Amino acid sequence: MRDFFQHITRLFLREVRLVATDHSLLLTLLIAPLLYAFFYGSIYSYKVEEKVLLAVADDDKSELSRAFLQQLNKMQIAAVTGARDLQDAQDKMYYGECQGYLYIPRGVEKKVLALQQADIVLAVNAARFLPSSELAGGITTLALTVGAGVRLKYNEMQGLNSQMALRETQPVNLDYRPMYNARSSYGAFLLPGLLALILQQTLLIGLSESMALDKEKGRVPELVKTGGGGLSATLWGKGLFYMLLFCCYAFFFMTVNYTTLNIPFRGRVLDVAVVFFLFFFTLIPLGIWLGSMFRSQLMAAQMMVFSTYPVFLIAGYAWPYESLPVPLQWVSSMVPTTPFLRVYQSIVQMGGTLGDNAASVLHLVALSGFYTLLALLGLRRLNKRQQSIYL
Repeated sequence: MRDFFQHITRLFLREVRLVATDHSLLLTLLIAPLLYAFFYGSIYSYKVEEKVLLAVADDDKSELSRAFLQQLNKMQIAAVTGARDLQDAQDKMYYGECQGYLYIPRGVEKKVLALQQADIVLAVNAARFLPSSELAGGITTLALTVGAGVRLKYNEMQGLNSQMALRETQPVNLDYRPMYNARSSYGAFLLPGLLALILQQTLLIGLSESMALDKEKGRVPELVKTGGGGLSATLWGKGLFYMLLFCCYAFFFMTVNYTTLNIPFRGRVLDVAVVFFLFFFTLIPLGIWLGSMFRSQLMAAQMMVFSTYPVFLIAGYAWPYESLPVPLQWVSSMVPTTPFLRVYQSIVQMGGTLGDNAASVLHLVALSGFYTLLALLGLRRLNKRQQSIYL
């Protein structure tokens, strides 16, 4: 046992020297995680769209339309800009001067006061999903609120007291409370998964590059010899550097980045620590196995960088796992990101525990065992091949 730890220590120090002397590994492992975390995090720092330009053409010019526009201009989502008429508003959206337009036709107030259906026109540029969705939702809610206010006033004029008039106006009271994402913002949903993906991809890119470099230089027999000839010691001795480094990154992200970006954390620290450890325990053999399959360090870097976006798309975070085609679900189940993000999202955003996600935790453990076996077989194959070449 003492020799085993000595071999792991030697491999750990060997990996430190390798990373310190290789510019590509140094950039990937020590600079990229922090740079990407703060760069991508800053993009979504506000988390919601604010003051989206909306052109307004008001042909009604009534007290009701002015009150409606006054309330619209107070909304956080919209910034009202005037338009001479409907054609001018359409031109402003067409030429990109605003993200949409609102048209209030003549006679809206008369119809509303007569309790008749009155239509207003809202057109949004759906080429940008977030501002168009926020505008449509906000203005729809405002229109319903104004309409309810008119009906309430009408009912009071009919002799009903305030309480009866309110019940008559709104017989069904909707209690709408978004769970775990109070502002229903895209940034608050995306950032936790994005930070986890940065950790995963920089670890896989760096470790696969390192393994591919050992293969390219014919140093796998030396690697195994430094590990005392044991493949397990070789695997975890080389992976120990990455485990310690990325555990530090995970701690940094969950404290500094979460605080800086104002991301809510609802779970227990111990649960998050355990799931991150299991995640890295799975990624390390996966990275070594992938690196053993590439011919060069450059090829490993190119292919692993290319895989980032597809992995994120099939992991069940940006798009529900159940909605993926069945073949992609099979592929997704073999990617450690899929069970990890299920547990991670449940703990961080919903306040869940490891016990609440036992199936996904076992899934992650099973993938760890599977990729450890593949990594050991890959090391064994490369060791025999390169030994036979030099003999």
